[in-house]
This record gives sequence, C-alpha cells and structure tokens, in this order.
Amino acid sequence: MDLKKQIEYWINTALDDLDSAELLIKNNKAIHGLFLCHLCIEKAIKAHVVRCTNEVPPKIHNLSFLIEKTDLTLSEAQLLFCDLLMYYQLEGRYPEYYPKVPGKIKSEEMLQQTKILYQCLKAKL
Repeated sequence: MDLKKQIEYWINTALDDLDSAELLIKNNKAIHGLFLCHLCIEKAIKAHVVRCTNEVPPKIHNLSFLIEKTDLTLSEAQLLFCDLLMYYQLEGRYPEYYPKVPGKIKSEEMLQQTKILYQCLKAKL
C-alpha cells in the first residue's frame, strides 16, 4: 500500500467534503451540510489512522473510535465538537434519530469549527 497516496486521498477528499458542506449550509441545507462536516472530519482522522497503523482505515464512522486508533491529542473542546458532529452522521438519518436542525448562525459556527479542526488535523500530518 502506498501510504502517502492513501493519506493524500483521505485529507484531500475531506477538503472536498468541507467545500460542499459550506455550499449546503450557505444555501439553508444545514442537515446535509453538517453531515458533510462530519464526513470531512472523519476522513481527516482516517488520514491519521493510515499514518499510525499503516493500514486502510476501518469502515466505521464513529469519530471517537477512529481517534483512538491514532496518536492524536485533541483538546477537550475538539473532542466535544467531534461528539456533536456525531449527531449528523448517516445513522442519524433514520426518523427516530433525525437530528434537530440548528439555526443558520449555529450551522455557520459549526462549519467554522469544522474548518479549524480540519486545518489542525491536516497540520498534524
């Protein structure tokens, strides 16, 4: 396995998802935009899973589980934000788990937090 290529794949596609999240949130599609915020952070963490394990990351979406597979040290605020993003992952799309749609300001704040965390994760590669 080409580790450099794998890491580049995960971090670059994370940025694509972040760009798409921004478009969705700006166009009042917060739930889908926040799903892509989650996906962005998931992929950025998976780049670290590859770096730390020399293996393809597991097909799991739980951010805390994935972080445990790495040597990342995140702040309490970053970990809490990851927990918040978990509400917007695919499994949250079922009617009984459908997340409450945050307002425009909150959605934009979460987008900004995602951008900051993405940059932090990218810098640590």
